[in-house]
Amino acid sequence: MKYKTLIFDADETLFDFKASEKDALKKTLIEYNIDYNENHHLEIYKEINTKIWKELEEGSITQSELKIERFRRFCEKLELDFNPENFAYSYMNHLSNSSILLDDALDLIQTLHKKFDLFIITNGLTKVQTGRIRNSIIAPYFKDIIISEEVGVSKPNPEIFEITFKNNNIENKSSALMIGDSLTSDIKGGNNFGIDTCLFNPNKIEFKSEIKPVYEISYLKELLNHL
Repeated sequence: MKYKTLIFDADETLFDFKASEKDALKKTLIEYNIDYNENHHLEIYKEINTKIWKELEEGSITQSELKIERFRRFCEKLELDFNPENFAYSYMNHLSNSSILLDDALDLIQTLHKKFDLFIITNGLTKVQTGRIRNSIIAPYFKDIIISEEVGVSKPNPEIFEITFKNNNIENKSSALMIGDSLTSDIKGGNNFGIDTCLFNPNKIEFKSEIKPVYEISYLKELLNHL
């Protein structure tokens, strides 16, 4: 058996973050007495949120700033006269209570748990990811769940992997595999740290990138073929 340590990304790898995000935004806007229009409000938020998380990956914004700044931009774009800090707090409350797994995630993790040491490394906010991931049905199967805000560094920075390995006494990089859906976060991070990587690409997108995984899968249980 080549691998002993399997490190998973959380959102859009094991958890359906898009469904949780949509539900949380809708509930927050309704809470603020806004007539929710999914095609309008969700698309604007997704555009802003995608851009600002890219800024985090590039190191141009901190996670502390991100929490509020994305909703400052959102309220500005929609010309809403709300306090972005209060709006962000309401949104994160709703999001932290939404833990939705992707198809096959539970079965896969239950199967892998019998033979491998499982970990999660997630670029996320502590309040949100504690509720969604640490309190989820699959949490007991993982030896450790590392949240970037808690450790002060995010993927693709290899330091978050170094912290994970040091805290869990993992010594052999060649026995570790990183599995995630993001080339620029999960795969680049794993590559930078010097471990094998597996891209979860359910939509079979053809990426034109210099960042290359060792493996690529389009459905979760396909991972078993590479172990």
